Amino acid sequence: MKDVTAAVIFKDGKVFIARRAPGENSAGGWEFPGGKIEKGETPQECLKRELYEELGIKTEIGEFVAESIYEYPKGAIRLLAYRAEITDGEMRLSVHDAFRWVPANELHEYGLLPADVPVADKLAKMYPAVR
Repeated sequence: MKDVTAAVIFKDGKVFIARRAPGENSAGGWEFPGGKIEKGETPQECLKRELYEELGIKTEIGEFVAESIYEYPKGAIRLLAYRAEITDGEMRLSVHDAFRWVPANELHEYGLLPADVPVADKLAKMYPAVR
């Protein structure tokens, strides 16, 4: 099982999600951005690195939000989601082709990748009326 991270980033009461670009794994799927934990890396270090590599943003990683285990055709992953706050940088997309800021209770209106759905479920319960 591969451990991967995901960022839950809020701005003005909305959550950041990004769509995987054509040619990428899971192209067209919406996700909380993040990536695979490398050997010797903590989940928080991984998330900071991945957000900078994929989106060009520097972040502070906060509290743990949720865990999701999902069996994809290529193997199982354990998704570890953490709150993250953007501290610097200008958003640029590399492995994504679009992004949105979405109220937590509307996340399910997007085609979230299966491992991200339990995270969205938890956020919708935590922030049911955030607008």
